Amino acid sequence: MNNGDLSETNTDLLTEISVSYYQDGATQEEISRKFGVSRAKVGRLLKQARDEGIVEITVKYHPVFSAKIEQRLVDKFGVKRALIALDQPDEEQQRKQVAGMVSNYLAQTLKTGMVVTVGQGRNVSSVAHYTGVITPRDCKFVCSIGGIHPRGGRFNADHICRQLAKKYGGSSETLYAPAYAENREQKLAFMQNSTVKQTLDLARKADVALVGIGDMSENSYMVDLGWFTADEVVQSRGNDGVVGDFAGYDFFDINGEIADTVMNDRIIGLGIEEFKPISEVIAIAAENSKPLALLGALRTGAIDVIATSVSNALTVLNLVEQMDRK
Repeated sequence: MNNGDLSETNTDLLTEISVSYYQDGATQEEISRKFGVSRAKVGRLLKQARDEGIVEITVKYHPVFSAKIEQRLVDKFGVKRALIALDQPDEEQQRKQVAGMVSNYLAQTLKTGMVVTVGQGRNVSSVAHYTGVITPRDCKFVCSIGGIHPRGGRFNADHICRQLAKKYGGSSETLYAPAYAENREQKLAFMQNSTVKQTLDLARKADVALVGIGDMSENSYMVDLGWFTADEVVQSRGNDGVVGDFAGYDFFDINGEIADTVMNDRIIGLGIEEFKPISEVIAIAAENSKPLALLGALRTGAIDVIATSVSNALTVLNLVEQMDRK
């Protein structure tokens, strides 16, 4: 076989070379001789195989590697713990991987009699629905934000609280108000209701908080449910520098400062300042679209335990190191 016989678009050839190199352990020199191509071309063909998805490389990180990333996050942001999950090929698997780490952490942390205030969203829901071996304990799970449209289903804080109570054998308490009011006046009316006040007071005194970190996208969950328009999200991101939301309530910029947006006066629940006195705030940001939101959230000073992926953690550390050099 000679160079002229080879086409770089020949999938069979790319597969044969890839199997020889990655599975059989042949050197590029051996492959060069076997297929009658130059070593330089072998290198190009292996790269092409990766680019075309014929070869997928998954790096299995040693626990020591994750521990080093955790220590860097602890040193940089002053968090108590960083739960770092291996990268997964899709968002659903990534959420499940992170949820498993958070579920295990809760199993070690929660004690009978504790109060846990709970947020909304896909990541927090994944923790509640994660299947693991749990030792029953009588904890109370309290909503930190109001209810959402039925389309929210299992991502609703009330549903999540009930699921966690079922999982641990504890109890749950609903916040009888919508998560998002139509305007400021409606929000204030709900906040003055004695039943709403009583639940939020209990949530403020919680021992543990479990919340999600959202990113600002016109395709986000909040826009999908109709709480905010895509234009409002784009305006907040562009004009106000908003990079994310904390537990579905406060919106913040890259420096962790609370941004004053059109969205702030509509939310019924706990804000960042009310989470800060809680001794253990566990925040989750699994998806790989969230490094900026994660960086801003860490800078708020409200997070005690962060749960995310290896790639998110490394991107955040690289971002902050670049900013520090400027």
